[in-house]
Amino acid sequence: MSGSYDDSVGVEVSSDSFWEVGNYKRTVKRIDDGHRLCNDLMNCIHERARIEKVYAQQLTEWAKRWKQLVEKGPQYGTVERAWCAFMSEAEKVSELHLEVKGSLMNEDFEKIKNWQKEAFHKQMMGGFKETKEAEDGFRKAQKPWAKKLKEVEAAKKAYHAACKEEKLAISRETNSKADPALNPEQLKKLQDKVERSKQDVLKTKEKYEKSLKELDNATPQYMENMEQVFEQCQQFEEKRLRFFREVLLEVQKHLDLSNVASYKNIYRELEQNIKTADAVEDLRWFRANQGPGMTMNWPQFEEWSADLNRTLSRREKKKASDGVTLTGINQTGDQVSQPNKHSSLSVQSNTVQSVQSSYNPFEDEDDTGSTVSEKEDNKIKNVSSYEKNQSYPTDWSDEESNNPFSSTDANGDTNPFDEDTSPAMEVRVRALYDYEGQEQDELSFKAGDELTKMENEDEQGWCKGRLDNGQVGLYPANYVEPIQ
Repeated sequence: MSGSYDDSVGVEVSSDSFWEVGNYKRTVKRIDDGHRLCNDLMNCIHERARIEKVYAQQLTEWAKRWKQLVEKGPQYGTVERAWCAFMSEAEKVSELHLEVKGSLMNEDFEKIKNWQKEAFHKQMMGGFKETKEAEDGFRKAQKPWAKKLKEVEAAKKAYHAACKEEKLAISRETNSKADPALNPEQLKKLQDKVERSKQDVLKTKEKYEKSLKELDNATPQYMENMEQVFEQCQQFEEKRLRFFREVLLEVQKHLDLSNVASYKNIYRELEQNIKTADAVEDLRWFRANQGPGMTMNWPQFEEWSADLNRTLSRREKKKASDGVTLTGINQTGDQVSQPNKHSSLSVQSNTVQSVQSSYNPFEDEDDTGSTVSEKEDNKIKNVSSYEKNQSYPTDWSDEESNNPFSSTDANGDTNPFDEDTSPAMEVRVRALYDYEGQEQDELSFKAGDELTKMENEDEQGWCKGRLDNGQVGLYPANYVEPIQ
């Protein structure tokens, strides 16, 4: 036998090497991936810019809402100014985030878009010019070597087949020698076949070695040509990688507000405003303007006047001058009125009516002449139970109906701090924009959703409504429109 043979030699072992035929396609695909990565980076920056815009809008809305609440609330003095400084900070930071959004879209986004357009050139038949050039360069460099490799594979296959035939012929010849029934002529044929198979093995082996040598000789040139095309692809990819690094650094500079001088000044100013809050100064101001330090027109002796045929409290004069419609009127001319056991004043006259109605001592005097419907229209949702400019009753009576701290209130029957809960006409409205509730008492809805408006808009621009799922809360009035 002129050559050894092993069945395992015929099994092809897969290789993932770049030098294998067709494996250059990964390098070519990287060019297409570069174009797609440009799109991905632009989408990433666009989404971040949208987040910056939404955040800026939310800061502005938050600052506007809470500035109104604090200004109308009970807080006063230097602490009020320190509190409002947070809203000023939010407004200024909102402006900076809008500038960040503008820089991301107008500078970074446009820069990537222009570079992508210059680096990748689309063809009429589809694909990019750079991809086709790389594909053609690799195919041209690999074609001669791939042809010789195919010849080597064919020669190897023929050689291995000849070796297999030689092995089978020798095995048959050996078995025939042990068979006495086999005639000499048949034995001669088997021996001739063994001889021919040996010659075929020698011929195929020689051809196989020759083709393999030719392939080895062509390999250096093949490697050089492939390296040259690969290096061109590397240079193209290097430009993209360096450009991405440059853009990402610019994005980082636009997002990093800590290096912006105006950003630092915002919080430096906020800290100063907070530190200027002085509890002693605020207490001194409250004492002078709301406490014992206020001036007082103490009661003095007054001569009786014939023009006054009855004694009216200052609050009753206020009601009479405002033309208020009085309720609970009892004529005392023909009827005997039962005097209130708590009242220190009892008036009987044919022309004078007694008013028996309780009032909330924490209501504004200007509101005492409003009807029930007017109170519903003017209802305002406040963060506190009263406002800083709220007026208080100046008259005094020992009637329990006028005393907010009487035993009846203490037992929970009435609460002078309760808001007016009179029902209002419900109206169906449709959302114009998406809104995400910022507080627990606010509703969230999408543009096009329908809901029920339960109360009219207050001075701060908020309405009370109910979603179809039964949830009740507040929402901005300008976010909806009535359903025609």
